[in-house]
Amino acid sequence: MVDVPKFTTLGCRLNAYETHAMEELSQQAGLSNAHVVNTCAVTAEAVRKARQEIRRIRRENPDAKIIVTGCAAQTEPETFAAMAEVDHIIGNTEKMQAETWQGLAKGPNFIGETERVQVDDIMSVTETAGHLIDGFGTRSRAYVQVQNGCDHRCTFCIIPFGRGNSRSVPAGVVVDQIKRLVDRGFNEVVLTGVDLTSWGADLPATPKLGDLVLRILKLVPDLPRLRISSIDSIEVDEALMQAIATEPRLMPHLHLSLQHGDDLILKRMKRRHLRDDAIRFTEEALKLRPEMTFGADIIAGFPTETDAHFENSLKLVDDCQLTWLHVFPYSPRQGTPAARMPQVKGGAIKERAARLRDAGERRVALHLAAQVGREHSILLENPRMGRTEQFTEVVFDTDQPESQIVRTVILGVDGAQLRA
Repeated sequence: MVDVPKFTTLGCRLNAYETHAMEELSQQAGLSNAHVVNTCAVTAEAVRKARQEIRRIRRENPDAKIIVTGCAAQTEPETFAAMAEVDHIIGNTEKMQAETWQGLAKGPNFIGETERVQVDDIMSVTETAGHLIDGFGTRSRAYVQVQNGCDHRCTFCIIPFGRGNSRSVPAGVVVDQIKRLVDRGFNEVVLTGVDLTSWGADLPATPKLGDLVLRILKLVPDLPRLRISSIDSIEVDEALMQAIATEPRLMPHLHLSLQHGDDLILKRMKRRHLRDDAIRFTEEALKLRPEMTFGADIIAGFPTETDAHFENSLKLVDDCQLTWLHVFPYSPRQGTPAARMPQVKGGAIKERAARLRDAGERRVALHLAAQVGREHSILLENPRMGRTEQFTEVVFDTDQPESQIVRTVILGVDGAQLRA
């Protein structure tokens, strides 16, 4: 039996996608007796957890080669170079290159102590987003990376320094990949990226994300369902709004990068939208597609946030009819402007985050109750669980055909899930 490398993934869906690529690259190179940690840098807590995980892996695998990569390795390689448990640190560009893994597989005589840290300037990277994979995800749903990096500089965010500037995968390459996925039996494809709505800005003729969505749906007519992951609502283009209004195969669920509901805090975050922009977008999307549901990222306790500022965030949950909330208690990230601003006390941050989560749970309960008696198309993730078009989980009492789409009436609510 071949000793294939083990992988630990921390952080976002894109990291999970890239871990899948690294698994392929490392196995092709013949790397063995290694454990790769793909880190996240979004908060200081994420870096702390990465270091904790590395120490645990070393205790349990004293002879393994530990390789650290990902955004935290890119933004602060010195942190991991100072850890005796770590053998190699490779950057976000290097981790997607076959020659990196070939070098690691050849052992210390090839790599050498001087190359223990292989992290180049991510801002110099100009090629399109990395390794394309056919079929990452469940057997029913595949994730396709169409964009990487970010050109914006939000004051709380370190990610552009981990991912570099925005790069797009050409539409033709994306369409060809999705065609292969459909041929392999996938019934749903999710488009992913770091700043998805910036897709196309670096391509000839600067197409927009909506152009890509319409092109996919036109050129891959056998694709049953297309989703788009987190978007910046202020950057949504007319073609995407057209797709929302006219394309039933584009799923009615959008996750919005809102971050806050108060204009002054949004300006201090260096966001590109104001409160009314977010409300206007959700109202327009609901007019075009009444069954549309929204998720959102919201930060609780951003520096200088007062009770009044927070109340505007809390009210945004109802004003934008948000259903699925990702609530982030703010923690300072070294190297960002927000870390130098006056900080909110930890107790207040925790309390505000809890109130936001409670508001989110209330909205979820309203959404679930409204679905009872309605008919939905459910994509089965396993024989007893699937998801509606709005990404709501549905559980079944009897086995269903896995990976298929079934049409059924919702019978009731079971906790945070629907029952059919």
